[in-house]
Amino acid sequence: MTHLSTVWAALCSTGLVLTHPAREPVVFATIEKDNTIAVISTRSDSVLATIPVGRRPRGMALSRDGRTVYVALGEDNAIGVVDVAKRAMVKTIPAGTDPELVALSPDGKVLYVSNEEIAKASAIEIATGTMLFSTPVGVEPEGIAVSPDGAKLYVTAETNNSVTVIDAKTGAVLHTFDVGHNPRTVRFMPDGRRAWVTAEASGDVSVVDAGRDSVLKQFPIGDGKTKPVRVVFTPDGRTAYITEGAGASVRVIDAVGDSVIARIPVGLRPWGIALSPDARRLYTANGKSNSVSVIDTASLQVVATVAVGERPCEVLYVP
Repeated sequence: MTHLSTVWAALCSTGLVLTHPAREPVVFATIEKDNTIAVISTRSDSVLATIPVGRRPRGMALSRDGRTVYVALGEDNAIGVVDVAKRAMVKTIPAGTDPELVALSPDGKVLYVSNEEIAKASAIEIATGTMLFSTPVGVEPEGIAVSPDGAKLYVTAETNNSVTVIDAKTGAVLHTFDVGHNPRTVRFMPDGRRAWVTAEASGDVSVVDAGRDSVLKQFPIGDGKTKPVRVVFTPDGRTAYITEGAGASVRVIDAVGDSVIARIPVGLRPWGIALSPDARRLYTANGKSNSVSVIDTASLQVVATVAVGERPCEVLYVP
């Protein structure tokens, strides 16, 4: 091997030289009625492709290497495995009855799903498809999140107005605590010490101490009638964005002071929400407008509206 070849090989092995063109970042949007995923360009704010997946696609999770998206297929009782580069579903993994939302373990080996119809939370080993556990939780579970250390699983129950905390390895129930009415989402703050639980019916957020698994405080979103659903944090943890299904808007929250600082009108029934890694662009799935809104976070304005299929549910940023 020549000296030049040796240098080139060394650079490639360290990742300092790209051996193939960089992939464009995209946003995936699950389209419930069309049984598809819309692939949206982050450069042109237009639909690049449509991926057939399965019946009633809802929640999604991204693999640690960014190559695979896992999508809950509620009416197929499965998780669809989507190859990002191929833009195709390559297989399905049984996930129990009616999976709604899905979360990935920190090591990327286990999928956790909320099984709404049967009031359970399940864990599935990705490599083998083995069901590791299926634990009874409160009625109508939806929101699901894994603690950053991978030790605990948190599951909201819409009817019971509660959160069940589960040992993420064994499936044993560790704690149950009350939150606001009709809790939809549980999401950890970037530092992992606290989690937020949105309560749609009572229009508030419960701030949870993740060490003690107890509610530290609650605060209202707007006038209490705006129905907060999904939440996402900026990487520094200082700002949160919350979709308001009935309010047709996104609330911008000072996550340090727990106060609303702005409201951004979007489409009808905004549900899913995603933030770009640099926190410059925000995306919402507007279920009754059949669109995805693109928001510039500096100006807090909608800069594009992307028409998608019928009833978009969740959005996921894929770097």
